[in-house]
Amino acid sequence: MKVFGIAGHSGMGKTTLLERLIPELTGRGLSVSLIKHSHKSIDIDRPGKDSYRLREAGCGEVVLLGNERWALMHELRGAPEPSIDYLLGRLAPCDLVLIEGFKHGDFPKIEVWRAELGKSALWPQWPGIIGVASDGAEPLPATPAGEVVPLGFDLADIRSIADAVLQHAIAL
Repeated sequence: MKVFGIAGHSGMGKTTLLERLIPELTGRGLSVSLIKHSHKSIDIDRPGKDSYRLREAGCGEVVLLGNERWALMHELRGAPEPSIDYLLGRLAPCDLVLIEGFKHGDFPKIEVWRAELGKSALWPQWPGIIGVASDGAEPLPATPAGEVVPLGFDLADIRSIADAVLQHAIAL
């Protein structure tokens, strides 16, 4: 499996980009999976449901199986977050794993950045950023020393972004 990341501050449009990028990649015949990192507390279960009640009772892991999908919920209960390698090892084999978040991860990624949101770019301080995708009319971020991002992408140009993902994705 190869991996490639999409990074950026909250609200920049990472998920929106992925919603457009995944069909482009699967349309090219690739099987694609995704790991999404959130700094928020997530819960895919609902209070009152059996699986929720059993997790709350102390189960370390609960597998929820339905007619159309299944999910494994693992309780950290204060343990550190697992590594990317650990999470990758839990996925079924596929051609490409896209990783949303994990800004610190040392793998290639494209940053989604929008100047009008008033947040600084992650590039070049964060590892692995090979390019920045922004709205076409926006100037790309530059460092105080005047360095410009290695690759610039228009968020509307999904084909070029997909080409870059496939060119730069790596096996971990």
